[in-house]
Amino acid sequence: MTQAVLKTVQCISPSGLHSMAYKEWGDPHNPNVLVCVHGVTRVSDDFDVMARDLCDTYRVVCPDVVGRGRSGRLGNPQHYAIPQYVSDMVTLLARLDAESVDWFGTSMGGLIGMGLASLPDNPVRRLVLNDIGPSINGSALARIGEYIGQDVRFATFEEAALYIRTISASFGPHTDEEWHKLASDVLRQDEEGKWKRHYDLRLAEPFKAMTPEAASVGEAMLWAAYDAIRCPTLLVRGAQSDLLLPEVAQAMTQRGPKAKLVELEGVGHAPTFMHARQIQVAKDFLLG
Repeated sequence: MTQAVLKTVQCISPSGLHSMAYKEWGDPHNPNVLVCVHGVTRVSDDFDVMARDLCDTYRVVCPDVVGRGRSGRLGNPQHYAIPQYVSDMVTLLARLDAESVDWFGTSMGGLIGMGLASLPDNPVRRLVLNDIGPSINGSALARIGEYIGQDVRFATFEEAALYIRTISASFGPHTDEEWHKLASDVLRQDEEGKWKRHYDLRLAEPFKAMTPEAASVGEAMLWAAYDAIRCPTLLVRGAQSDLLLPEVAQAMTQRGPKAKLVELEGVGHAPTFMHARQIQVAKDFLLG
C-alpha cells in the first residue's frame, strides 16, 4: 500500500486520556513492523518518502507524538517528557499487536527509542538513532528551546514557509519542493487565517523548567538507558550537527550496544531521510 492510512489510539497520562494519531503504510498484517518517530517540533509526515520506499518490506507506522500534529494535547505540559512518550508507544505497540519492531528515531524520536529499547523484555529488534545520543550539546538545546515556545504567526503561507526553512537550515540542502513539504507538514491556519506551527506551544515549558542539576541527572539516566540496550544499533550523525557532538558519537560506538556510526556530510541536525542516499543507509542496516 503506497498510501498511508490515518488511525488513532487512546493513551493515558497522569492528567487524563489523550489521542495519538499515526500513519500506517503497507500490509496491516505484516509481522515486520518499522516504527518511525519524529523530532521535537516535527510530525509523522516527515517519513512519507522513506515509508513509501519501505512499505513493501515493512508495515511502517509513523505516530504524531502527543502535543504535535493530529494528536491530542496533554492537560499538564510538564508531562511532555520521554517517560510519557515511551508509555504512549507501548500503548501503540499493543494496538498494533506487534511482538517485535524495528525502530527509527530522529532526535527526540531516538530518545524515545532508547528509552523503550533499554527496558527488560522490550520488543525492539533493531534501533536507528538519527542524530541523537545521551549527551546533548547545551548550546544546541538552548537554540531549540528558544524558538520552540514562540507564538509566531504569519499572514501568508509563503512567509511561514520561509520561517520554517530558516530555522531548519541545518537539515541540509533540499529542493524548493522538498522545503515546501517540510513546511506544509508543520503549518496550519488559525481561526483568523494566519499560519502557525502545528504543535502545542506549551512543549517549551519543560525546557524552561530545566535546571543544570536536573539536566545532569537526566543525562546520567540517558547514558544508563543507552548502556542497557542490547539490540543492534545504528547511529547516524549529521557531520555538521551541533546537537550530537563527535566525541559523544564516538563514545556511543564504545559502550552499550556499541553502535555502528555513519556520518552524513553536508548536514547538521538532523538528516531528514527524504533522499535516496540517506534512505539507503537505513535500509542497509535494517535489511542487511
